[in-house]
Amino acid sequence: MLRGQKVILRARFESDVAVLRRELYEDVLNYSRASVRPWRPISPGRAGEAYAVSDPDDGSAVFSVVTPDGEELAGECGLWSIDLHNRSAALGLALLPDARGRGLAVDVVRTLCEYGFKIRGLHRIEIETLADNAAMRATAVRAGFREEGVRRQAAWVNGEFADGVVFGRLADE
Repeated sequence: MLRGQKVILRARFESDVAVLRRELYEDVLNYSRASVRPWRPISPGRAGEAYAVSDPDDGSAVFSVVTPDGEELAGECGLWSIDLHNRSAALGLALLPDARGRGLAVDVVRTLCEYGFKIRGLHRIEIETLADNAAMRATAVRAGFREEGVRRQAAWVNGEFADGVVFGRLADE
């Protein structure tokens, strides 16, 4: 497990799945804004379930976010598209509604970066978010990321195209 100042990042437990599904996946409009995959109805425990516990692989690192006492599940996060040749990855997180606005997101991002850079040996981590996601944009900047550019109309979100903003951080920043 990884300890930040306000959060712990630990392996996903089976008991986390139902909460993440109810609080994040079943909120179709917000899930559609946060994910690069389209929302679709998937029964619990079926292949393709968004928050299912899975075996580790070299291409991703998935965590549950919990409070420092380890008692409260606050969300989920991870690195994916881990490219071992170029030593890069993408970062994402989703906090449960009750955990938002408590300053946890910046700590999650910083803790994931420490893991990516120091443990996995990555050189570059990037975040892409919707241009109108002010909270994630501010989180990225506060966690040391630089805005690198806009991907015009790159995301199909709730019936229309939306711009995406790419942020990057290098290991020595």
